[in-house]
This record gives sequence, C-alpha cells and structure tokens, in this order.
Amino acid sequence: MVTNNLAVEALNNTSISVLKSLKGKHVLVTGTTGFVGKVIIEKLIREVPEIGGIYLLIRGSRQYPTAEHRFMNEVVSSSIFETMKDEDSQTFERFCRQKIHCVTGEVTERHFGLNTADFNSLINMVDVVVNSAASVNFREALDQAISINALSLYNIAEFSQLAGHIPVLQVSTCYVNGFNQGDLSENNVEPTSGLIPYDDNGYYQVEPLIDELQTKISEFNDNFTGRELNEKLIELGIAESNRFGWNDTYTFTKWMGEQILRKALKGSALTILRPAIVESTLIGPVPGWIEGVKVADAILMAYAREKVTFFPGDPNGIIDIIPADLVANGIILGVAELLHQEDKISEGEQVELQHSVYQCCSSGSNPVTIKQMIKLVQQEADDNYQQHEKLFYRKPKRPFMMVSKNVFLGMMNTMKYPLMAVNKLGKLVGLNVQAKTLNNIETAMNLSTVFSFYSEPKYRFHNEQLIALSNRIDDGERSLFPVDARLIDWERYMRKIHIPGLNRYALKKRTLKKIRANVDEQKSKAA
Repeated sequence: MVTNNLAVEALNNTSISVLKSLKGKHVLVTGTTGFVGKVIIEKLIREVPEIGGIYLLIRGSRQYPTAEHRFMNEVVSSSIFETMKDEDSQTFERFCRQKIHCVTGEVTERHFGLNTADFNSLINMVDVVVNSAASVNFREALDQAISINALSLYNIAEFSQLAGHIPVLQVSTCYVNGFNQGDLSENNVEPTSGLIPYDDNGYYQVEPLIDELQTKISEFNDNFTGRELNEKLIELGIAESNRFGWNDTYTFTKWMGEQILRKALKGSALTILRPAIVESTLIGPVPGWIEGVKVADAILMAYAREKVTFFPGDPNGIIDIIPADLVANGIILGVAELLHQEDKISEGEQVELQHSVYQCCSSGSNPVTIKQMIKLVQQEADDNYQQHEKLFYRKPKRPFMMVSKNVFLGMMNTMKYPLMAVNKLGKLVGLNVQAKTLNNIETAMNLSTVFSFYSEPKYRFHNEQLIALSNRIDDGERSLFPVDARLIDWERYMRKIHIPGLNRYALKKRTLKKIRANVDEQKSKAA
C-alpha cells in the first residue's frame, strides 16, 4: 500500500513554484458551482493567469441545461468575482473566453456521461484533476450520498488512468475522522467501530461494505415510495453511519471515497485535502466573502433571530473553523506539488509517486473555544447589531448558553409536550396557539440532531504536513497562497470579517411584509 507522505527527501527539499508548475497546464475541476469551488476558480484566475486552461465539469439543470449556461448564471454571476470585474473586466472576460472550458457532464456517470469523442478529447487535454464535487448534506438519503461521495470516485480514478495516470487531488473533510478522539493527524483514518476489515493488500474492504448498504437500500426501495422512502433512507444513512463510526452520512461516505481512490490509484499520485468547517474568506478576494449559510452559521443565525437561546455543546470544546480562501490556497498548493512531481518525472528524475494527506484546519495551531466564539458573537450583537440588519432583526434579549445534550433534550421536551397539548386544544376552537414557540422548539431540536456532534468536539486536527508543504513553496509566492491558520485573529475575524460578510453576501433583505409583521408583534407585546 502506498504510504502517506513518504516523499523522496530530495524532492521534499526542492522548492516549488506554484506559478511555474501550473503555467501552461490544464486542470479539470469538478464541483465549481459550490462554495469552495468558486473560491478555487477565482483564485486561479486572479493569481495564476498563465495557467493553460481550466476545464469545468458541470451538470446541466432544468433551468440551465448546459455547463456553459450554469457557469454564466451561477458562477460568473457570483459576487466573488466582483473585485476582478471592477479592477479589469476586460482581462477577466478574456480569461473566461479563452481559458475556461465548460463541459456538460455528470461525475456520477461513467465517462462523465460524455460521448466517446468528447471524452477522448478531454482525457487528451487534462494534466491534473481537482475533485471538489460532493453532497455536503449531513442528512442526505443514503443512496444519493453513496453515489455522489463514494461511487463517483471510480469514475475519477478511471479518468486519471485513461489520461495517462495523471494526478488527482480529492477535496475531502477533516471529519472523515468520525468518532476518533484526541489529536488527529494527516493520516489514513481507522474507523472506531472496528467493523470494516482490511483486505490482503492492506486496504479497507469498502466494496463489500457498499454492497451491504445497497442491499439494505434495495429493501427500502421495495417497501416504500415517495417522501416516506426518502425519510427512511435518511434514517438508514444516519443509523449505518453511527454503527460504523461516523456521526452523519456525509462524513461516512466521504471516508468511503478516500478509500476507493487510495486503492484505485495505487501507484499513481494522489493528494487528499481535508478542510475543517469552511467559513468566510479571511483575505481575498475580499475579507468575509461567503455564499449560503454554513455549519456554524446555522446556530449563529438561530441565536440572532432569537429562535434558540441554548444549545447542546461543550463551551470549552475547540471548534475548528477555517476560512475558505485558506482552503482554496491549500488545494492550489497541493495541485502545484503534484504537477511539480510530474515535471521532475518528465525531466528523467526518479520520483516516488505518493498518496499525500493534508488537513486545512485551525484547532491544532490556533485553537478557539466555543465559549470564546459565543462571547464574540454576543459582543458584536450588543455593540453593532444595527449594522447587520439582515442578520439581527433586533438586539437579542437573552444570552446564548451551552448545555449538555441530555439536559437540552430534557428541557426541549418539557416545553414541547405541554405546548403541543395547548395547541391541539386551541385548534378545536379555531385558534393556532403557541405555534411560533413550537416552531422554534422544532428548529432547535432539528439543529441539535445535525450539529451537536460539531458543538461537542472531542478532537483536535493537526496539519504539520500542510505547513511543511507551504514552507517548500518559493519565498516570493508563499504570501500569495497562505494556508496557516495562525494568521487568524479570532476577534477581528468574527466581528469585523465574518459577521459583516455573512450579513452582506449570504443573507437576503427582509421583505416589507415581514418587517411590518415583526413591528406589529413588538407593538402587541408592548401593549
């Protein structure tokens, strides 16, 4: 089995130029309509203008049937490109026209669903693959999660082999570590359950595991339909993930994907880049850029909107948040290293192709506790809530507290069942009594099901190997692609960057109808 990061010493001591390694090279990128995917593309366009070309594998949608349509309407239109457009729109448009190649395809289909001619053309052009496509839904139906996060990796591996064993960079997640606790380094992950054995070559037996899961999925397909089937497959995913050593279906199937690539690309170059909880950008293209509501933001928003004032978690636990631009930089450094190795091979040097793992994270080098984060959010709410009008509808009246999961569920159920009884009686006389409070309780309980694992961290991720890679980058380029979480000043990041960015980029303005309803509610309470 190819071991992790046992690179030839001479290669390790050689400095790597990102700009030279990517110059003239053609990169296939999947998942570019997603949050991290957009940050990767923006960074490549802005900092690596001499790249040969960027091929984007994008699935068509009902609204935008071709990759080019989706690229123009869901990627180029994103606010992340505003800085480049404002600085030099002609250069940006010329790059997109000349070096962005949109390919309408599906990563879950063999040959990406392309016809033979188009597929052969693609494999003849591409020098390296960056796979950032994934279902990041923690409660995805098990069949969908396996298809996207695991089985699609067979298609990525086949493409690599047919294209001449070109290197692959797989974007994974630190949370493939599952229920493992303590200090977690950049290594292959051993499941805590002990239920997944090795084969004779030292690889985890993922194929029998997937066969077992698909048998159970087939049984559900035979017995249920529609919404009930979907709910059953979600429940099955959570149950099986827990049984084998993971909190949720997303992280379980992402681990499967890592194992599939390790085995399928034996003897080929593979880099696995694992981010922790990815949040808004730290530096570029602008501080605070974010798209959508991420893991930590769901709880932040529930507090800001006064839907939740206490939540299960360990206030002294270390939460691992990493800005999206540091993640994109880590991916680009990984690609540069892979291409640097390829260049050395083409020059006739003896290079041992490796399977490398890098974790892009903060808890090991710049830890911040959940209690500290809550304090920063509350301070910003107290001092400046009016400046973040899309996040805070008013100044939160009560502090946010962390309690144990058992206490939380006990408190929720103590409130929920009497309110349900009152609401039921009210409906008998035509009144919708306590409906809003019940909705808030349901919101809190749903959030706890998904996120309590992440708010009770018993692990700390380390990334010495990623930092070592950064130190091998040419001195003049290292500052262009920072990855070190020690750059983060947590107070400044949360109060001056992330919260303003969340308010500006991720949230929509309230409609006049909602504002009036909120004012009427306040007047009613005052009366």
